[in-house]
Amino acid sequence: MRGLHADTGYLLYRLGLRSGQLFNTFLQESGLRLRHYAVLRYLAGSEGALQRELSTRLGYDPSAIVGLVDDLEKLGMTERRPSPDDRRSKIVVLTEDGRAFLRGTDEAGRRVTNDLLAPLDPAERATLQDLLLRVADQP
Repeated sequence: MRGLHADTGYLLYRLGLRSGQLFNTFLQESGLRLRHYAVLRYLAGSEGALQRELSTRLGYDPSAIVGLVDDLEKLGMTERRPSPDDRRSKIVVLTEDGRAFLRGTDEAGRRVTNDLLAPLDPAERATLQDLLLRVADQP
């Protein structure tokens, strides 16, 4: 059973797919997708972001970001405000409704993680988290 299972990149890809499927199933009730959630989570850790920053940080095409932010703005979860540095640019910020939605997803996120990582004990989960952070933080 080596084959593709010997390829770490492939295993990470499969894990990402499975994680996305589980989380998208939960998000379907709200009408959102994982990409919307990623925007909301990013904004939750910032004071707002330019759309081009969201595109760069999340790895999404700039035109996709526009649509995602439009969707979230229609739902009242984000809003666009003039940038203090450049009035022609807009900063996307998380609204209180967006924050409330994220608080409501915390338990679902824990369930998805627990389902995915069920074969690992707590120490292995902590090690995996540390290793993934180290890899993810590379430029």
